[in-house]
Amino acid sequence: MLQANVPPLDQQTVLITGSANGLGKALARAFGAVGAKLVLVDFDEKGLQEIAGSLPRARAYVADLSNAEATRAMIAAVRSDHETVHTLIHNAGFLVPQAFAEMPDERWDLMFNVGIQAARLMTKAFWADWQKAGGAAIYVSSRSGVEAEFGEAAYCSTKHALEGFVKALAIEGEASGTMVHSVTPGMYMRTPMSEQNYRPELKEKWVDPIELTSAFLYLAMRPDKELSGKRLSAWELSQRV
Repeated sequence: MLQANVPPLDQQTVLITGSANGLGKALARAFGAVGAKLVLVDFDEKGLQEIAGSLPRARAYVADLSNAEATRAMIAAVRSDHETVHTLIHNAGFLVPQAFAEMPDERWDLMFNVGIQAARLMTKAFWADWQKAGGAAIYVSSRSGVEAEFGEAAYCSTKHALEGFVKALAIEGEASGTMVHSVTPGMYMRTPMSEQNYRPELKEKWVDPIELTSAFLYLAMRPDKELSGKRLSAWELSQRV
């Protein structure tokens, strides 16, 4: 059952990170198609401007989310340009497989800062608004949030931390109707990152990321408080809604 104070999607401002390519780009197109006002964030300026320029209500914010000051500057610009953000989708992240003992500190920090530090800073920026009127925070996770593989110590640590972040925030947001979700793709999808990391047999199964976007549209409407704090499959949810 939809909450009474949830604005329709064409009246929402939706912030999507990692929106220059892959799932983030597909999400920008999906939310743009229903008329949402879009705040698109990425460090790939060319790709970001391309997608933002193709959507009438989109605005591009170039930012390196691995850098706290750059993230704070982006947030300040967004807050200056928009009254609030109704739905945050933190999709940005990257995986460079490497054995733990061989991974430089700088690469570890990059993964963790994009995945967790940026999530914390962006969420904190809009949390007070959401405590008054509700909101939705959707964090893209993966199988690495519950399992592990060789060479993924940094990536798995980041995604496991994200899962705990979601569970704790869901408790704190319950009274205000703020809904918090961890969403894993649930299906192999074709993105620049999967081009580099998928084995050939997995590439035979992948789908276009646009096929996963219905789940995010659904969650942005805050349909069911029982879903808050849960780990959800975008593929499975998209098949049902």
